[in-house]
Amino acid sequence: MSRQQIPVVVLTGFLGSGKTTLLNHLLRRRAGRRIAVVVNDFGAIEIDAMTVAGQVGSTVSLGNGCLCCAVDASELDIYLERLSRPAARIDIIVIEASGLAEPQELVRMLLTGDHPGTVYGGLVQVVDAAEFDATRERHPEIDRHLAIADLVVLNKTDRVAEEEQRRVLAAIGGLTSGTPVVSASYGRIDPELLFDPAVMPAEEEKVRQLSFEDLYAEYAEEPHEGHDGHDGHEGHEGHLHARYESVSYTARAPMDPRRLMEFLDSRPEGLYRIKGFVDFGAFDPGNRYALHAVGRFLRFYPAPWARGEERRTQLVLIGSGIDGDALLKELAVCEETGPEDAPADDRAMWGVLRYVPDVSGPGAEPEGPAPDWP
Repeated sequence: MSRQQIPVVVLTGFLGSGKTTLLNHLLRRRAGRRIAVVVNDFGAIEIDAMTVAGQVGSTVSLGNGCLCCAVDASELDIYLERLSRPAARIDIIVIEASGLAEPQELVRMLLTGDHPGTVYGGLVQVVDAAEFDATRERHPEIDRHLAIADLVVLNKTDRVAEEEQRRVLAAIGGLTSGTPVVSASYGRIDPELLFDPAVMPAEEEKVRQLSFEDLYAEYAEEPHEGHDGHDGHEGHEGHLHARYESVSYTARAPMDPRRLMEFLDSRPEGLYRIKGFVDFGAFDPGNRYALHAVGRFLRFYPAPWARGEERRTQLVLIGSGIDGDALLKELAVCEETGPEDAPADDRAMWGVLRYVPDVSGPGAEPEGPAPDWP
């Protein structure tokens, strides 16, 4: 892969669920990342104190490095191609779908599109905890939307009692097959659920222009009442209502591809993201494999080892309600333990190569089908 692919996250939820509030939170807490926002219907999106009114074909560039495009679905391919160009310097693309949009079609467009610069980053469904029953009655299709989501954000939990929240969580659990659910108020989830913080060089920090994120962070440090009526400190990262766990795994022994694929094919309930690098040892001594998994989606990206680079596997697993110790034990089973794990034939890597885009080369099998999407 010549360059890193940009994750594209689809943000869905019915009108009033809090999609734009969540998006505003991500923009304020974007951890140095440059976010492109694509609105897939006519309308307006409020970003911080600014309102960007959009019509088809319009693009507005903001001073904090975020782009907002108001488009219909037919233009999505054009905008993804434009935003994934290196010159745009975009780190993540968020598609805020219409409150009445069909998220499955947007996901299909992303999975079947021909954009080498982008990669599917997950379908996030926002649910209003206080209006859950009424929304299901008015829009029964929400059951179908929840069933295909990679992450569910149960928003506005401050408006319901704890017992009611547990009931809604149980109802959502009955409509999904182990999809992680994160409870939130005012859309405040940890941005690291969706993207990694940017690595800022120290010298750049001294000279770069202040962004809205910097100003917001300074504003939040002062005691005052926020725009939502809560104390300004409520927006701090330590107060986010993101109930999730992060598990780190490192192995210096190479991984057995068959056993690792068995682990990935049977990912436990609640496991949302897996990211990192895998060493397959003698199965492919020339390459390390970047692993990107979100929900049901899985991809491997081989690239040559750098000269002098320590060969090891490093993975981070993120989810809600996951058993970290059990995951570490399952991954340890995937490590090569002795000569019996030496490659007997080329077929051991076939399961991995199914998830490598544009596989080619001597002895390589053609890429297998992409993961099925309901």
